[in-house]
Amino acid sequence: MRILIVTGVRRQKEAGAAGVALNHARELEKLGHQVECWFLDDILKRPVKPRFEALIFATAIARRIVKDASRFDVVNIHAPWGCVYGVWRKLFRPKGALPYILTMQGSEERYVYAMRREDRKGRALNFSLKNRLWHRIYHQVMYDLSIRTADYGAVADREAWICAELMHDRNPGVIWYVPNGTEERFFMDREYAEKSPSRLLYVGTWLDRKGVYYLADAFKILARINPDIRMTIAGCMVSDKEVRKYFAAELRDRVAVVPFVKREDMPAIYAEHDIFVCPSLVEGMPLTLLEAMAAGMPVVTTNTCGMPDVVEDEFNGLVVQTADAEKLAAAIGRFCNSTMLRKQLGLEGQRTVRRYTWGHVTQKLENILVLAARNAGHN
Repeated sequence: MRILIVTGVRRQKEAGAAGVALNHARELEKLGHQVECWFLDDILKRPVKPRFEALIFATAIARRIVKDASRFDVVNIHAPWGCVYGVWRKLFRPKGALPYILTMQGSEERYVYAMRREDRKGRALNFSLKNRLWHRIYHQVMYDLSIRTADYGAVADREAWICAELMHDRNPGVIWYVPNGTEERFFMDREYAEKSPSRLLYVGTWLDRKGVYYLADAFKILARINPDIRMTIAGCMVSDKEVRKYFAAELRDRVAVVPFVKREDMPAIYAEHDIFVCPSLVEGMPLTLLEAMAAGMPVVTTNTCGMPDVVEDEFNGLVVQTADAEKLAAAIGRFCNSTMLRKQLGLEGQRTVRRYTWGHVTQKLENILVLAARNAGHN
């Protein structure tokens, strides 16, 4: 098949959404398909107003897909950027229009629920009433239309999959659960030394929805009883100064900040640290969590979105409730105090994500693409 994958982020392999698209494209090509990817910087050559960037991109790709329809058999558009193309197809039902498969990382409904609660605590950076209204009439509408107008959908976590099917009245068999994956290079042998670990690792953008306030609070709790504990914040995409201000002044020298890490350097980052912490309030299925587990790291994460799809508490990691620094600190502390627990859960986590390699999960996406093309009358 000739497949087009579109996502409205920059072509940067270090980014999550771009990484998903590029890894799927690589594996689909291994399966014998022709794949082309369009990213934000491929389509929008000049800067546009950030507030309307998503809609402008969605409109631009719809026009280009219509123009280049003869080059492809099926188009896979990441949400919410398929909304314009999907609506155009539904309204005009043009003959020969490419079937449209949605890819979605998470639930906007979960995002609104979580961040509204955080705003009440003063821990949401941009989710005041005005922002919530704008989200509802703009972002949420784009997501809703993307879901309702897609022929089929692939959603990266079970919560968002079920939500999309029920809230938008999609028939069974239209929306599918297709988790994210990890690359083979992240699988490595790990030594679980008989020492009290002190090197915590957080990888990801530094955002309120990632639970960064609770990460800083948990680190403060842990530092009271473990004077040797250290933390690295990697791939945060903001300055050292911006990150450090979240931490108590007396602890800032224990926090290392690496704003940007090249993709090829990430395995070494995982190898150099002892415990991976993913305190997110809202996610899809984080690639960094899968990578850390592949590296044999014991992981602490939260019971929301895609994390409990992969991590089972006390079996292959530790899972705590969201927005609770004390429980987060207690779980990290358990790993700090037990080499046996780190090894047991770290190795089990590594075995778990053997089922989440890109080669394996991309076959699930391929099944949906083939189904869509077949039903549309393509070969």
